[in-house]
Amino acid sequence: MKRIGTFILFILLSLTVYANDINDVAATDTNEVISINANAYKNRLTNPEQTVQDANKALKLSTKLNYINGIAEAYRVIGIGKYYLDQPEKAIENYLNSLSYFTRNNNLKGEASVYNNIGILFRDHDYERSLDYLNKGLEIAQKINDAKLLGSLYLNIGNVYTRKNNLYMALKFYDKSFPIFQKRKDSINMIQCLQNRGVIYFKLKDYDKALSLLLEANTGAKAGDLNESVASVDLTLAALYMAKGDFKNAEKMVQEGTAYTQLVKDPKLDYDYKYTTYELEYNKKNYARAVNLLREIYTQDSTTYKTNVSAQMNLVEAKRRQEEQLKENERIAERQAYDRSKFWAVTVVAGLLLVVIGLLISNVKRKAKTNAQLTLLNGEVSRQKDNLDRINHHLEEIIDERTKDLQLKNKKLSEHSSYLSHQIRGPIATLRGLINLEKEGLVDQAECLDMMDKCVSEIDEKIIEMSDMLHNPPRV
Repeated sequence: MKRIGTFILFILLSLTVYANDINDVAATDTNEVISINANAYKNRLTNPEQTVQDANKALKLSTKLNYINGIAEAYRVIGIGKYYLDQPEKAIENYLNSLSYFTRNNNLKGEASVYNNIGILFRDHDYERSLDYLNKGLEIAQKINDAKLLGSLYLNIGNVYTRKNNLYMALKFYDKSFPIFQKRKDSINMIQCLQNRGVIYFKLKDYDKALSLLLEANTGAKAGDLNESVASVDLTLAALYMAKGDFKNAEKMVQEGTAYTQLVKDPKLDYDYKYTTYELEYNKKNYARAVNLLREIYTQDSTTYKTNVSAQMNLVEAKRRQEEQLKENERIAERQAYDRSKFWAVTVVAGLLLVVIGLLISNVKRKAKTNAQLTLLNGEVSRQKDNLDRINHHLEEIIDERTKDLQLKNKKLSEHSSYLSHQIRGPIATLRGLINLEKEGLVDQAECLDMMDKCVSEIDEKIIEMSDMLHNPPRV
């Protein structure tokens, strides 16, 4: 019995250790997914191709682990990489995939982050839709009180209002976001916020304030190796210097920005720099150069228009594919729910088996306890039997002793009886003789009576003596 209990305990301990090992391995793998996604996100401004590669690696690993938050974040980071590679249709597809997984896992922070990303994607060509997504994200971020997310959403809402030319509203949201970035020491978003505020003041024709903010942003972007930010800031600085009539510094900014644009391979920035170069040549009255640039821009505009039309069609198709993906996700969720149900059913059966085993063990223990009690009772019965045997033996001895005593008394009684019968017979014979003599008249009646009285007295004494001898033999 003890061996069975020890064996079961060993199995349970082994299962516990095995489960702990599995949990440790799973935790290590999920931490690796989180780390890969974080590194991929950091590279979005300097090397978006690497962002996409790393995020795909995280997606494969998290899918293998069925780590839902990891899958959702990987899709989101891939979408960000595709956005910076100017592939909006692929970006929206990945964002929607990410949103479906975050929603299924009830991850509010993840949902708000994706709404923020989709808002950025629509920022340049559909302001209302962009604001709709950004406000959805803002509502969630305020609900969960996520400062980092709030700062990013305020910044992007300000960007939309900038494009709508609602400058003061844009500046209001930039002023909300900047203190958050300062408190968190988020240098990348601080640079972005400085640049955006510089653009606002430039449009408000406060050139000195704009120049100060833009130069501060430019210095910070270079210090952080943020090539795309440097190129974007340089573009605004070139426009600012042209507005001030400082064509030398404007040309310097264009050359520097063009070099950074070639590093990041951003076609939109490349187009913007060509247009800014055209404006610079036109303001410098280099009309021939300006006309050539204008032709090139016109050709690029036509290509871009076709590309944008294709992108919109792809966007619709991506939505359709996303709907199919959502349905597939629902089917997967149903299968997972079935697997969970099966798992719990197996767990319940295993639990019942353990209960049955426990009952069997308890029953065996009770039987063992009962057997022990029966053994004790048998021992007690044996002791009582021994006592009875001793008592019976003692009674037999007493009976033997009493029998011997009775035999002795009977012998004595017989002896006394013979003795008494002999003693009584004499007086009775005398009495009979007297009676015969009196009948024949040979003896005087009075004398006969006197002698008869003596005989009777003697018989009486003998009877009394015999009675004493029978009832009190020791005294006799």
